[in-house]
Amino acid sequence: MPNPFFKNHGPLKISDLIKLLNLNIENLNHDKEILDIKDLISSTENDITFFHSKKYKDAANSTKASLCITIEALKNELPKTCTAIIVDNVLVSTSKITSLFYPDSINDDFDQSVNNINETKFKDKVSYGKNVLIGKNVSIGINCKIGHNTIIEKNVIIGDDCSIGSNCVIRNTLINNNVKILDNCVVGKHGFGFFPNKNKNSRYPHIGIVLIKDNCEIGCGATIDRGSMSNTIIGQNTYLDNQVHIAHNVKIGENSIIAGQVGIAGSSIIGDNVKIGGQAGISGHLKIGNNVEIGGGSGVIKDIPDNTKVMGYPAKNIREFLKENK
Repeated sequence: MPNPFFKNHGPLKISDLIKLLNLNIENLNHDKEILDIKDLISSTENDITFFHSKKYKDAANSTKASLCITIEALKNELPKTCTAIIVDNVLVSTSKITSLFYPDSINDDFDQSVNNINETKFKDKVSYGKNVLIGKNVSIGINCKIGHNTIIEKNVIIGDDCSIGSNCVIRNTLINNNVKILDNCVVGKHGFGFFPNKNKNSRYPHIGIVLIKDNCEIGCGATIDRGSMSNTIIGQNTYLDNQVHIAHNVKIGENSIIAGQVGIAGSSIIGDNVKIGGQAGISGHLKIGNNVEIGGGSGVIKDIPDNTKVMGYPAKNIREFLKENK
């Protein structure tokens, strides 16, 4: 799904991109225009992408991008149709290029465009509490409710029969039908992406969105970050308990249940029918299969195959865990 909210300032000439990275590459058509920066999977022949880990070599092998920011050790994983742009730090270089295409995606200050709902077209359409604020580019379906002191900031689409609790902040988010977001949730804000620096940490642009599919429930105090390059997705009929944190680019499948205080780090993929016990932690860039059960308090630091039950730190097969902890 293309990002419907952030303005793309492309196309940009290859010469502009190379200059920004302070590189000197002669075997390129510097006048060629690049339309966008995308991930390996969604890129087209007119895009630039990035490749920073062998974990993504299968996606790199089949990318359709014409240019790829990478390192010397990974360049041979790319198809012949994709030219490698060799840099010292892939993610820093990708951040610079993304900022050039999407300069408005770096900062995430409060939305100054909001108006009291009484002054908007939704005043007679939505059931709402006191002090509800609505930003620009917002759409709300029928039979929706919004609680007290909630701010629906810019770039939000809410489907039918949805309930948004009190003291919530939502932006850059698509919410499908029959979704319940309980009190004190923050959805669609900038994720925890930055590059440490002794003098000044540099924020990573987040041009993705949050997509919450039909029949989901998001518990009180949950935080769901929007995606950096791709989108953060909550699959249909998935329920999050209170104080759950879903980081940028995480994708959760259908019919999953995630208990309180679980944290899922960036770019991890959770399958369908997954159950995660309270206070479990999932490291970033992992793949959790379908029908997996993760015991409360577990620490998951590697991929988990389908139909597996794990527990402990590091998380291991539950039979092995129980045998070791009799």
